[in-house]
Amino acid sequence: MRILSGIKHTLINIKKSIERFPVTIVLSVLFTILLIYNIEVSRQISHDTSERLMRLNMVLGLGLPMSLFIGLLSERLFKEKKYSLAVYLLSGVLLVLYYKFLLPEFEMVSMTRFFGTMLFFIISCFYALKIKHDINYETFVIKVFSSIFITILYSAVLFIGLTAILFTIENLFEVNLLNNIYLYMFFIVVFIFGVPLFLSKVPEKDEDFIDYEYSKSLKVLLLYIVIPLITTYSIILYAYFIKILITWSWPKGLVSHLVLWYSVISVGVIFFINPILEENKLAKGFKFWFPKFILPIMAMMFISIWQRIEQYGITENRYYVIVLGFWVFGIMLYFTFMKPLRNIIIPISLSIVVLLSIYGPISSYSMSKASQNNRLERILEENNMLNNGVITSNTNLDSQVQNEISNIISYFYRNHSLEDIKVFPNDYEVEDTKELLGFDYSPYINIYDNMKYFNYYLNLNGIALDVKGYEYYVNMSSWKDELITIDDMSIDIKRYNHMLNIFEEDNTLISVDIKELAEEIHNNSTDKSLDKNMKSVDNMTFNIGNDKVKVRIVFTNLSGRINVSNNGMELQSAEFILLIHKEN
Repeated sequence: MRILSGIKHTLINIKKSIERFPVTIVLSVLFTILLIYNIEVSRQISHDTSERLMRLNMVLGLGLPMSLFIGLLSERLFKEKKYSLAVYLLSGVLLVLYYKFLLPEFEMVSMTRFFGTMLFFIISCFYALKIKHDINYETFVIKVFSSIFITILYSAVLFIGLTAILFTIENLFEVNLLNNIYLYMFFIVVFIFGVPLFLSKVPEKDEDFIDYEYSKSLKVLLLYIVIPLITTYSIILYAYFIKILITWSWPKGLVSHLVLWYSVISVGVIFFINPILEENKLAKGFKFWFPKFILPIMAMMFISIWQRIEQYGITENRYYVIVLGFWVFGIMLYFTFMKPLRNIIIPISLSIVVLLSIYGPISSYSMSKASQNNRLERILEENNMLNNGVITSNTNLDSQVQNEISNIISYFYRNHSLEDIKVFPNDYEVEDTKELLGFDYSPYINIYDNMKYFNYYLNLNGIALDVKGYEYYVNMSSWKDELITIDDMSIDIKRYNHMLNIFEEDNTLISVDIKELAEEIHNNSTDKSLDKNMKSVDNMTFNIGNDKVKVRIVFTNLSGRINVSNNGMELQSAEFILLIHKEN
């Protein structure tokens, strides 16, 4: 009876969440349907159509935290529903504009801005309901996190149970289910069951949590495990700091990340122990001393970052490290000097930092482009190649300087636009580098920067495959080692060299280089510009044989990378149908 009562209580709460957050739940259902549809039709539609569906899915996904933020904020600020409706309609317009203007393609600026916007709304959901009523705010956040944990637990149990049922039906009754049925089930459990379940556990706006009992498990975890670990880590960093002062050899690169993430975690720990400061001396001591203790370590981090910026300028990645570092530094000062604390300032300030870092004149993109432009102009001026805004070529420029200039050009080429280089002509292309500067464009190239992804596939829906004259039909793939035995024959394929071998006892009947066949398909392709390229059966079929055996190979999927400079292929996966006829 308790189980039935628990299920009934959960369903009632889910019903309440649908009434409380109808827009978020509708968007969650639409997001799931479109996600499944996109996967199902991805091989039957053009690359452009597939991208449009993906962009639409991304915008719907962005609408989930955005609508939840609006719903929570409306509960706090508006008494009449008409105002909430107006804000929802405005947010719908903003999502349409976002799809049209801010997500044109899947490149660095669009993607980082998308995830930054998503992060802004997620963080904002943690304070929207408590803007005017932040009593026991830390307890409110703990309750939200516990709701997330419970939702994950319930969803995982449901998904495992449904997966077991489907797997049993599929194997015991030999039922052919959809290829991606388990993935679809995951989406349904997460977004159609999990989202309403979590929303049903979001606290109401007037809950003050005065009678809330702080979790003993969380208290033990923070006070007796996390805080000692942070303290030990801090001592190690101080020892390293002393070593730097003695040797005067300042750190580069890694140390900034080692300090930054531990600092962010420390902010979270101080936030969560705030409700037990008066009752626990260890918590009170950590909150009092640690923000002061960490400031010199953070100063060391800023010196390390500054060395990189002075040498290579600001890029988006360095910008995020700097901004997050300054935010943590500011919060530590807040912990040190402000009494009493209003910890709602932490998520509010962080969401503002996130928003400013992806939009506006001081965003990561604006600051990085300005920094790299200044760096380029300085290098050109130092080498007498820029006078009063006019560029003069230099054929005798040091190779290291050539490479540095090329890397700056590469930064704009990969992440922004060549038109953003202020001192270059508006119609500049990388092919014009020698004419403009006096040397070839030659940036440092990552091993995959010069590689283009390819994917050729065969859609067999509605197509009859000719198997006349062959006795054996085998599905194979080259992304893993496979060994298949048929009567007195053995068939194996090695993933490291993509060699297909058919042998009888110790005698090799035939060997086929799958990679060579894949290269032939690529070289015969008239359109190599698309990531996904559907081919006909004739294009994907090869007949090979000798006096011992005859085989027909019908490729269903080929993927990998092509080196654009020498057309060399790195074959990552080949899936194919193998038809075999053994000669008498």
